[in-house]
Amino acid sequence: MKTDLLLQSLDSQLSRLEADVAPMAFHATLGARFDRQLFRTRSSFLQACVEEARGNLKALHQAVEKQQFEQVQWLAAHLVAQLEAIARESAAWSLRGWDNGSPALTRWQRKRLQHQEYERRLLEMTRERRQQLAQATTLVDQQRLSREVEAFSARLARCRGALENIENVLARMTR
Repeated sequence: MKTDLLLQSLDSQLSRLEADVAPMAFHATLGARFDRQLFRTRSSFLQACVEEARGNLKALHQAVEKQQFEQVQWLAAHLVAQLEAIARESAAWSLRGWDNGSPALTRWQRKRLQHQEYERRLLEMTRERRQQLAQATTLVDQQRLSREVEAFSARLARCRGALENIENVLARMTR
């Protein structure tokens, strides 16, 4: 019974983290995000870490079914450490620094981080306006919110285009 509650709690916590991390899930960093003992993935995307944690949760479910108690204990402790690390990283995203490099490279990396933050904020504002639009009762509010959603979507498309250009410049610089 305790095990079922633990699994349910870990699953809901991971689901909440996935939702929190979604806007920044595919934003790259220069260096590794976490220690190799905590996450095996070599990817600098936070999404890869979330996927690894999801895989560990599935392995935990299987270990519980097979009654491998030592495996259950280790996987549960490891998964909790992973979830805490992901939560800290997502909370500190705006403060994240980057590795030192050449001045030009560093400038482009700053631009990338800045545009990734713009993208995250635009996604959040678009989501909020869509929720408000779904709950709007008057035609005037619906029209206003619809225009705002369209404007945010256009801004988001321009931001993603700029991010793509920055990524191309960085790829050329690091070849």
